[in-house]
Amino acid sequence: MLDPFYPIVDSAGWIARLLPCGIRFVQLRVKDRPAAEIHEEIAAAKALAMLAGAQLVVNDYWQEAIDLRCDFIHLGQDDLAHADIPAIRRAGLRLGVSTHDEGELARALEVQPDYIALGPIYPTTLKEMAFAPQGLARIGEWKRRIGAIPLVAIGGITLERAGAIFDAGADIVSVVTDVTRADDPEARTCAWVEATRSRKTPRGEGSAHV
Repeated sequence: MLDPFYPIVDSAGWIARLLPCGIRFVQLRVKDRPAAEIHEEIAAAKALAMLAGAQLVVNDYWQEAIDLRCDFIHLGQDDLAHADIPAIRRAGLRLGVSTHDEGELARALEVQPDYIALGPIYPTTLKEMAFAPQGLARIGEWKRRIGAIPLVAIGGITLERAGAIFDAGADIVSVVTDVTRADDPEARTCAWVEATRSRKTPRGEGSAHV
């Protein structure tokens, strides 16, 4: 089962802080670091997640994820075009893919992903986005298109908005700043876990790899 709460952080240190709250599905997104440091961060995050019984998703660095026998790799559209998908599958990694429009959704479905992410749902200050906010209606549209594949909603989501996101059709809610920029990140994470733990996320029987 994929947990319905899916935080994204940029270091193993963050993962160590949040795991005691009970997170079970977490992404490590490291940017602009030397290759050796990236490898060390992924290795440390993998060890922490394994001890806690959580699933680690590695953003972009698919070869390192293969080498370290991680659980998931997440690819944006640019990385999807260059990644060795057969090698990822042979290694037993599961795959998540970002989408923002119809063309990207079609490309994502071609690789039979284990989840599809849609965003940004709301305006976000995390980074400059080439796409306008998707809104709640697009969540329902995407879910009808992908069927049993789990749908991850991301972008500008807060705990207060989570109910509307799930009601619109998302299976999983992913957050960055609502945790990492909170006054008390650990307390905020624990609140997310408590609010979402009763939800059931599908394994994605329509996908051969979930």
